[in-house]
Amino acid sequence: MIISALAFTLLNVFVKILDSFTVYQIVFFRALGSLFFTIPFLLKNKISLLGNQRKLLVFRSLFGVVSMTLFFLSIKFIPIGTAVSIRYIAPIFAAIFAIFFLKEKIKNSQWLFFGIAFFGVLIVKGFNVNMEIEGVLYALFSAIFAGFVYVIIRKIGNKDHPVVVVNYFMFISVIIGGILSINNWITPQGKEWFVFLSLGVFGYFAQLYMTKAMQVGETNKVAPLKYLEVIFTIIIGLVWFKEIYTILSLAGVLLIILGLTLNSLKTTKALKQPNS
Repeated sequence: MIISALAFTLLNVFVKILDSFTVYQIVFFRALGSLFFTIPFLLKNKISLLGNQRKLLVFRSLFGVVSMTLFFLSIKFIPIGTAVSIRYIAPIFAAIFAIFFLKEKIKNSQWLFFGIAFFGVLIVKGFNVNMEIEGVLYALFSAIFAGFVYVIIRKIGNKDHPVVVVNYFMFISVIIGGILSINNWITPQGKEWFVFLSLGVFGYFAQLYMTKAMQVGETNKVAPLKYLEVIFTIIIGLVWFKEIYTILSLAGVLLIILGLTLNSLKTTKALKQPNS
């Protein structure tokens, strides 16, 4: 999940750079680039492209396409940091959905730890009171659909190879993104091709390792690690964009780390108790 968070961070930065293109075209190229990794891998290792849990794979892909599209749309209306912060409500939704669909149990103390980590995200990035409500809603609904994605991946479990799960998602994304971008297609020029192709690379590794993480770990333990993306965003901001962060922002980072650490310790302790 840590590797996934880093890859998602770089993906988000490049999406922001492509602000002049439609979100559907960005979805198309982001998925197309990943297919160059997934299809050869599956064919080389003689793994079925169709998978075993086909209905779940399709639903995971559809929810994923909606979530990704809504998030990319939100970046066009509100600052990327704000969009990422709102999207991090997703693990909270995932934990709630897991209670009903996976019968997983969440201890009261864990909800507190989730709250601490999420509060840290809010402090790190803050919320612009003048931001457009449309962008906020896009990011919020993106988080809801992402919560469903986490739960479905957990439901699929190890019955399908992680690359099969990602390949389904990318294939359906290419179809939907391609169709919806036809009317407003803009041909990339020069360095824009590099940026577009990079979306597929970062997107592939982000999805692959997120899928692996969700398959091998409980949703309520693994999903919160997505908060690390905010920390990576700060590092890139300092090095790449020469951004300046206040003491309050650094305090937010500490809260994120604190919430994640406490949750991890609590979950690990519970797993060691036979009757828990």
